[in-house]
Amino acid sequence: MKNRNNLMDLEGFSEFRDAAQKQGILFFYNGYFSQNIIAAMADAVRYRIGSQDAKGSTTRRVFSTFIEMAQNIIHYSAENLTDENAVDREMRFGTVTIGRQGDSYFVVCGNVVPEHAVPILAEKLDSIRGMSMDEIKAAYKETLRSESESSSKGAGLGLLTMARDSTQPIEYSFVNLPEKGNAFFYLKAII
Repeated sequence: MKNRNNLMDLEGFSEFRDAAQKQGILFFYNGYFSQNIIAAMADAVRYRIGSQDAKGSTTRRVFSTFIEMAQNIIHYSAENLTDENAVDREMRFGTVTIGRQGDSYFVVCGNVVPEHAVPILAEKLDSIRGMSMDEIKAAYKETLRSESESSSKGAGLGLLTMARDSTQPIEYSFVNLPEKGNAFFYLKAII
């Protein structure tokens, strides 16, 4: 029986599930993120990746990258239910996906960011993408030692963590949303 309104019907849901399986999707979440939601998802992610017979180091790197991406959403997404300056009990909207293709895993996240943040993020990411693994590790250690910027919630360290855990340079893109003065930010790591 077809659903007469525009909500996803069972056939549409089945197609979505089948497409996700064909793409190697192991975990997908689209919605509001909070620390409690991340903690619950973390358990599911840990078990799901562990069930894939991944090596311990691979499981750790996938899990670490997932946590960093989820934290970036909770700290920086422009779509929020809480005050944008909140530092506790934040609820922000985004998407995270974990999948497997062959022997590699991918972790992708996306969320809306303010347009003014685009050049700052692009500069940080381009800088990291231009580093060798030894340079990434050195920058990571230096960032750990130094005091973080007063306006930062750790994004520099999180990006370095993802780059350190990735087997390829992290990928990113922005899609402008001019009607809102925002951009949709995608970030991808291959492990």
